Amino acid sequence: MDYANASPDAVRKLIRENKLIAQTSGMCNGYAQANMAILPKDLAFDFLLFCQRNKKPCPILDVTDAGSPIPHLTAPDADLRYDIPKYRIYRHGEMTDEVTDIEKYWQNDLVAFLLGCSFSFESPMLDAGLELRHITDNHNVPMYKTNIDCVPAGVFHGPMVVSMRPMKPADAIRAVQITTRMPYVHGAPIHIGDPEAIGIKDINKPDFGDASVIRDGEVPVFWACGVTPQSIAMTTKPPLMITHAPGHMFITDVLNSQLSIM
Repeated sequence: MDYANASPDAVRKLIRENKLIAQTSGMCNGYAQANMAILPKDLAFDFLLFCQRNKKPCPILDVTDAGSPIPHLTAPDADLRYDIPKYRIYRHGEMTDEVTDIEKYWQNDLVAFLLGCSFSFESPMLDAGLELRHITDNHNVPMYKTNIDCVPAGVFHGPMVVSMRPMKPADAIRAVQITTRMPYVHGAPIHIGDPEAIGIKDINKPDFGDASVIRDGEVPVFWACGVTPQSIAMTTKPPLMITHAPGHMFITDVLNSQLSIM
């Protein structure tokens, strides 16, 4: 199958049947992808408030009803228990499992949050002729914990995570122009240049994903990242948080153009 031009429904079907277990960058061109965080209902308001206060890393696309795995606003025929290639289970801040479905972990009080993903702005960047190194080299995008603290809300607090794409300076300017129009999928970069200025000690050792080669004449460009809730889980240690595995996103039925401000 040509995953780049496949429909979200077709790709989700393969994922649900465990026939496709892979990172989703470049799949279903034109359609928004989403990060996911699932929490018990008694923590859901605090997390909703956290997302509202930290819109760059955690822009909300959809929130399910308590106990329902159906994202009615973004993909009403989907089921979040099965339609993500790989999930992570966090208990008291520790990742205890990485699985391909969460049926046995599902509870009647769980609330799922779908958050905008930088993979969604990669299609218009590719259309503009920009190279994305992790796609060129066929690996997961590199992601890093930073020294930028998120705004606390309720029990939730901790550092922002960023994704990085190396670019020539002129391409970085074009990338800013493109992504500024897409605030629902992280918007413009939060930092360009010196990684140590945002607390990244070794650019070749990402906390999540895989390292990208930064060539001579290129600068690292950093966007707020929807893996931030996983960093928050490690910091605040809720009894249970279920997330996507980094790079293994939920593919929605929402067009990227619907999330762009023209």
